[in-house]
Amino acid sequence: MASAAFLSEITGKDGVSPDRLSGALRITKSELAAAAGLSRDAVSKSSRYGSVPTQTRLREMSEIINRVIPWTGSELAAYAWYRSQPLPSLGDATAEELVRQGRAELVRSYLARIAQGGFA
Repeated sequence: MASAAFLSEITGKDGVSPDRLSGALRITKSELAAAAGLSRDAVSKSSRYGSVPTQTRLREMSEIINRVIPWTGSELAAYAWYRSQPLPSLGDATAEELVRQGRAELVRSYLARIAQGGFA
């Protein structure tokens, strides 16, 4: 079961807040941009972080991290998983690599299979 508290913590009136998300994960905005496959400006300038492409990528990243929090035990451990855990059935790519490539749906499908007791 995912954590509604994490999503509430990082969401503002305009969607996922880069400030809140980077704060929750204890990373810089530059690191957040890199982890989501966005430019630094996309998460720093208010005129850009509300855009549909930026919000889509931040939402994908945060939903994937949120999905693994119960399995990893904390937001920070979930972020570490997102960045470094190879996913065997997805060519050993990490969730971060796939999200950066715009392939977050593959990660979500993978996590759904695992949650239902399937194999990686």
